[in-house]
Amino acid sequence: MGSIATIHNGVNVDALNTTVSMVKANPALAKFTFRSKAKWINGAHSQSTFDSLYGAGMEHKRSTPMFLEADEPEALLGTDLAPNAGEAALHALSACLSVTYAYNATAMGLDISSLSFDMETDSDLQGFLELDKNIRPGLSQIRVKVNLACSGTPAQIQELHDRVIRTSPLYDTFKNPVDIKMSH
Repeated sequence: MGSIATIHNGVNVDALNTTVSMVKANPALAKFTFRSKAKWINGAHSQSTFDSLYGAGMEHKRSTPMFLEADEPEALLGTDLAPNAGEAALHALSACLSVTYAYNATAMGLDISSLSFDMETDSDLQGFLELDKNIRPGLSQIRVKVNLACSGTPAQIQELHDRVIRTSPLYDTFKNPVDIKMSH
């Protein structure tokens, strides 16, 4: 008979521990390349396709591609068919933070009973429209309110928060400049 997996916070503990051990033994397994193919549809509407990635030492082809769409609200001349890029950025960050909290809490033996995020970001169109060269077109700040209920002492919960800030890939990506190479 096969063993029953231990699931903690929705995470397979045995698989998590095996992954950590395998990466410790072979650091090349830690390298991942995520890909998307994006296309403009019309106006502010676009779609990204995610059908493959590289990781754990091999290529992974999805049997069914996944899609995300983007648009702008009517206030920004869009048709409001999907979240805009700023909203998608908030989603990407919250998704990464969710995984990072769940995996770290599991590794620490803490039980999460609820986890959610209230997020906001700011942008000033004067930068995008080049009306004021002193205003950058990007997001100026992301504010994240973490709503976490979990087991553990206050010190353990603080350590969980600290681990998440240290290890979340997208927290790091947003906090630090990332090299972008564009070609055409």
